[in-house]
Amino acid sequence: MTPSDQYASVRYLVDDVQAAVDFYTTHLGFTLNTSAAPAFADVVRGPLRLLLSGPASSGARATPGDAAASGRNRIHLIVDDLDTEIGRLRGAGLSFRSDLVSGPGGRQILLADPAGNLIELFQPAQRTGPAPATS
Repeated sequence: MTPSDQYASVRYLVDDVQAAVDFYTTHLGFTLNTSAAPAFADVVRGPLRLLLSGPASSGARATPGDAAASGRNRIHLIVDDLDTEIGRLRGAGLSFRSDLVSGPGGRQILLADPAGNLIELFQPAQRTGPAPATS
């Protein structure tokens, strides 16, 4: 088992590694960790290492054809102000794959990277609890 102080890594299959790197670093606050474009690159945000595997990468070649299509899985990024993020990303010309959804845990919206992989932007609900004790 990987030690808990290591990155948690998620592999996304992409059509164009450089377009994916540009998307994640420009719009979502990731930084480039390593690049072997056009086959592979990885970008990092906090404890998440996102492995961007192009068609020539070993990760893409190891995927059976029936498992390679985009699905309902997605990375989940917590944001402080969802409305501000939506405005910023729309201003950059990005479009969303869902409407804004509100629930008891918070609010979320989905967008897709250039290859169609989903990203959920999530703002947790404001928690209310007992007032802190005063002296």
